[in-house]
Amino acid sequence: MHEMSVTMSLMDLVLDEAAKAGASKIVGVNIVLGEMTGIIDHYVQANFELLSQNTPAEGAALTFKNIPRQARCRGCAHVFRPTDLAWSCPRCQSLEIEITGGNELYVESIEVE
Repeated sequence: MHEMSVTMSLMDLVLDEAAKAGASKIVGVNIVLGEMTGIIDHYVQANFELLSQNTPAEGAALTFKNIPRQARCRGCAHVFRPTDLAWSCPRCQSLEIEITGGNELYVESIEVE
């Protein structure tokens, strides 16, 4: 369950940035989360609720923007969503693809008082 270590890093980042801004309360955190990271948003939410107790982030709302996996064929430039079993280009069947979406994991913004 790597969500706990990710959430701990998230909490450190959020608290540090809020302190730099002189904020006394964090009311929201907007997170971009790619499908291919393997991170499950509701586990992050539960861990955040636990870790934020007695901190300026207690009660903050987490919002997730989930990014689907996406690839581009290096042969024909077709952009597609690979499935669990098919990682070849559906247009030309090339296996030479590059991942263009779904690996994201970052804090997009923090809302403070």
